[in-house]
Amino acid sequence: MSPAEKPDVGRPTLAAVARAAGVSASTASLAFSGAGPVSPATRDRVLAAAAELGYGGPDPRARSLRRGRSGIVGAVIESSLSDAFRDPVNVAMLDGLADVTGPADYSLLLLTETGPERSRLIDAPLDAVVLFGCSLRLDESVAVVRRRGIPVVSIEARAMEGVLDIGLDNLDASRTLARHLHDLGHRRVAVVSLQLGPTRALGPITDERVASGTTYIALQRLAGVREVFGRVGGVVTEGSWTSEGYRAGLALLDVAPADRPTAVIAQSDLLASGVIAAAAELGLEVPRDLSVVGFDGIRLDDPRAADLTTMRQPAVEKGRAAGRALLDLLSGAPVESTSFTSTFRRGSTTGPPPLPAD
Repeated sequence: MSPAEKPDVGRPTLAAVARAAGVSASTASLAFSGAGPVSPATRDRVLAAAAELGYGGPDPRARSLRRGRSGIVGAVIESSLSDAFRDPVNVAMLDGLADVTGPADYSLLLLTETGPERSRLIDAPLDAVVLFGCSLRLDESVAVVRRRGIPVVSIEARAMEGVLDIGLDNLDASRTLARHLHDLGHRRVAVVSLQLGPTRALGPITDERVASGTTYIALQRLAGVREVFGRVGGVVTEGSWTSEGYRAGLALLDVAPADRPTAVIAQSDLLASGVIAAAAELGLEVPRDLSVVGFDGIRLDDPRAADLTTMRQPAVEKGRAAGRALLDLLSGAPVESTSFTSTFRRGSTTGPPPLPAD
């Protein structure tokens, strides 16, 4: 086809491509979607005509109107995206979600719980919403989404009416870690906590911060430890990063030996890695002088923390389960909340408490 024969106004249409390829509009549509019995030769002819006309494919807006859906799933994350992607657990859960929603022709729209993005839950063109461990403050926004008739699936959130949850045994798993240290003989134990909210500042775990805390995962993991060690204290961090674990470790360990904990329960492996780095800087040997446990079961680059005692959680599987649940909800199939179990892994970072100095 010569340039003079090409449409000279507007966006090239599928009908024009079909005419140029000598096929019906429905055959041309199937050639683009790959969803029907179109021979390779016909598909190649349609794609060649589309390339010559400058046609990039069916208009997604028109497809959304025909389907009655946007083809978009909102993934709501607890913190800013820059912070969220520093945590490999968040990335693994998103990978799992995309593993399921991608083949079903859904795209992910990432939203954060803070800032102006919160309001987008009210009017964004979403077919479904997945909450990634979001805090206790999201009830109002969730209620708005539910009034729109949009299915909502949560991952590790507290029970909310009309929300299907994909859970993790955060309380029980943290109790297992605490019991492990207790059985080794530890009694002076400190927690390095994930962000408790609503404020973000490194500081001690106090009754006031716990009472006003909004981050469900951190509160559950702290509660599990306290079932074994009572009102154990420690440090609240700004998030699950090695640098925050390091800062918390210095705050806990750079004190007189009599005031120093003999074991630290970090609420993530990245925090545990930072605590171990702080201990090394202070001349403390793990586990001879200090036992450290983490949570998540991720791969750590620091060789001092590579064999960490931790709880392994199935992060990718949680994301896939959330994806399957929302697809079932969208199709009207029956679906129930489910919960995953973490696996205890004893590494080389725990041992008996050090003997008291003579």
